[in-house]
Amino acid sequence: MQTLAIPALQSIRTKHRLPLKLVVLGDSLIYGFGDPEGGGWVERLRRQWMSPDSPGHVIYNLGVRGDGVQQVQERLEHEFRSRGELKNRVPDAIILSVGVNDSARLGRPDGRNFTNFDTFQLELANLLDQAQQLCPVLFVGMVPVDETRMPFLDCFYYSHAEQYRYKEATRFACMRRQIPYLDIFDIWKSRGSDWWSKNLSQDGLHPNVAGYQELLQDVLNWEPLTQLNRAC
Repeated sequence: MQTLAIPALQSIRTKHRLPLKLVVLGDSLIYGFGDPEGGGWVERLRRQWMSPDSPGHVIYNLGVRGDGVQQVQERLEHEFRSRGELKNRVPDAIILSVGVNDSARLGRPDGRNFTNFDTFQLELANLLDQAQQLCPVLFVGMVPVDETRMPFLDCFYYSHAEQYRYKEATRFACMRRQIPYLDIFDIWKSRGSDWWSKNLSQDGLHPNVAGYQELLQDVLNWEPLTQLNRAC
């Protein structure tokens, strides 16, 4: 997990005195599926920032269930440009979270990946480069799935081996671009299978209510987000 100060985030701090405006793009982990109480970690954070004693930051949840890296890339700039407010200012930062759907194998445990690995790396590079041209970028990784509950929807086989392969490609791509990457997969795995399995929904893919609460704490304890919080 990166904890060093990121130049792009420092630049926000030096020039920013108004509440921050963030867009968060990704898949169902951003959308918050599996959390009927709090709506997921992004919604929980949005509610915290709406309280009278908060900095009043603005956060837009732009998660779409089932999205892969290609779908997020296709809608990135339009979503970003459509969130202008406060005299048409564009958002100050983008948080991305995508990749788990790309890693799934189709039809059987050894079927083809939803997104070919080489294609994923190319599209991910395009997504990150495009995002960095717009504003500072952060990336929140995927949670580990429960392999014993596969297949998901009777056709998608998610596994830790494939998750690891895709998330490592993402981590290295972010590292090369000095994009902060929060390695949720490794963090949750380090807490033991008994811990993370209790924080997943019955489908074995999405966090449950408790899982999203834990995920929010992991995000709030992340130094790059703390840097953003201090920017106002």
